[in-house]
Amino acid sequence: SCSTILKTLHFITTPLSEEEGNFSLAYIITIHKELEMFVRLLRAIYMPQNIYCIHIDEKSPRDYKTAVQNIVNCFENIFISSKREYVVYAGFSRLQADINCMKDLVNSKVKWNYVINLCGQDYPLKTNKEIIQYIKSKWNGKNITPGIVQPLHMRHRTQVSYREYLHSGVPYVYPAKIRKAQPPHNLTIYFGSAYYILTKDFVEFTLNDARAKALLEWSRDTYSPDEHYWVTLNRLPG
Repeated sequence: SCSTILKTLHFITTPLSEEEGNFSLAYIITIHKELEMFVRLLRAIYMPQNIYCIHIDEKSPRDYKTAVQNIVNCFENIFISSKREYVVYAGFSRLQADINCMKDLVNSKVKWNYVINLCGQDYPLKTNKEIIQYIKSKWNGKNITPGIVQPLHMRHRTQVSYREYLHSGVPYVYPAKIRKAQPPHNLTIYFGSAYYILTKDFVEFTLNDARAKALLEWSRDTYSPDEHYWVTLNRLPG
């Protein structure tokens, strides 16, 4: 029952400080296995003033999906992504999963300031308050999505087309003998992390800007596009 979950797992039910109560974070958590690890992560980062979008890999077992749904049902500020992807490692589906959650988050009633994406095997090293204070001290109004101009040894990821394959029940991406067109709008491709802390304004920009949409479409057949998509858009002037 929900009362048992809240009591035995010691979820925090009120903001721990005025500063935290006035600065809501959004989280995107992509999961596919290890229910107990997910619960430990959720308990560690949960705050009632925040909002959480959970993306469950469409190929996850049914009982796993049901268990996650039962936990989510206990909280008004946690929800399952309205659209779920069959996630393939290093494939476009991993990027699309985040975007699906972003679309849900921008339409939520919670007035969040930044979004942080995690996977089910992550765990925080700092408290909610420490994370907020770090953002405010160095990154107020800016995104944390570091990267560099795409190195030579990484350019194969975006120079040829990649396709998803299924071998012995295991999905993977593999290069096809098709050379890709140049990036749209003469964009310079950067390379960085798939993980980020982004402002709400930037999220709305990525969902609506013509350049962002064009880059997303161009990235569909690239290798691990989440490692170039966010950082490339963040380097656009303005």
